[in-house]
Amino acid sequence: MKNSRILITGCGGMLGSSVYPVFSQTGAQVLATDIDLNEPWLEHLDIRDINACEKVFDQFHPSIVLHLAALTDLEYCENNQDASWKTNALGTENIALMVKKYDCTMCHISTAGVYDGQQDAYTDFDPPNPLSHYAKSKYHGEIFVQHFLEKYYIFRAGWMMGGGPKKDKKFINKIYKQIAAGATELFIVEDKLGNPTYTRNFAESILQVLPTKYYGLYNQVCTGSGSRYDVAVEFVRLLGLSDKIRVTKVDSDYFKKEYFAPRPYSEKLINFKLNARGINHMRDWQDCLAEYSQLFVEDYNAKI
Repeated sequence: MKNSRILITGCGGMLGSSVYPVFSQTGAQVLATDIDLNEPWLEHLDIRDINACEKVFDQFHPSIVLHLAALTDLEYCENNQDASWKTNALGTENIALMVKKYDCTMCHISTAGVYDGQQDAYTDFDPPNPLSHYAKSKYHGEIFVQHFLEKYYIFRAGWMMGGGPKKDKKFINKIYKQIAAGATELFIVEDKLGNPTYTRNFAESILQVLPTKYYGLYNQVCTGSGSRYDVAVEFVRLLGLSDKIRVTKVDSDYFKKEYFAPRPYSEKLINFKLNARGINHMRDWQDCLAEYSQLFVEDYNAKI
């Protein structure tokens, strides 16, 4: 890894905030890119523009490409289907085309959302059946990478948590924003199941799996699972606010106007292939949440 040239796409988001420091410490030459230059170490790359992709590859000549760039807001993707397909599907095709032309190894990040939720849990070998435009466009990216490339990894993530109060766009920070705004009761769905997945642990695991050259598609989520309600209760406890904030169970219909994109009942993944090959480096989600929550404890204490 020390002599590698690593290109990272979509590195300005919550996953990039973990991937960049993890891979920057390897001694590799890292080029971190995004369309939103929200950090001084980012350079501009729009993966939807194949000419821009060609220029970056031609100038940097990466040996490894970590493809993080994606639109991940399900409701936005439902309302902006062209944008979803241009970024998650066509953008992934563009990067894969460059990877093959410049003979790189590609690491593509996908999602547990490619499943329909009809099973309780899914291994890497269960056939996907995506429900939303977000999931369909992400699954198209998976298919293209698998059929077009030989040297590739696809890692399916669960419910991402990472980036702290500044960059976390997902469940944990949505809860925290309510708490920081003074909420004393949280209404949390109990009919959605999955695996919280800590971005730092996810990035560190990629770093350890990449050198094996055991190419292919992997489920890569934190061990253990639960409902959204379970995660919220644990997060409130870790903040030390269990006696001040009530967590109330609701079903998904409670938020059907706000979160209208179709979501599977269960997004629980099993790291079957990682386990079988002895390269599962993912930790328990509760241990990871305990570590991650310290960022919010510090932020909350600074506010009160």
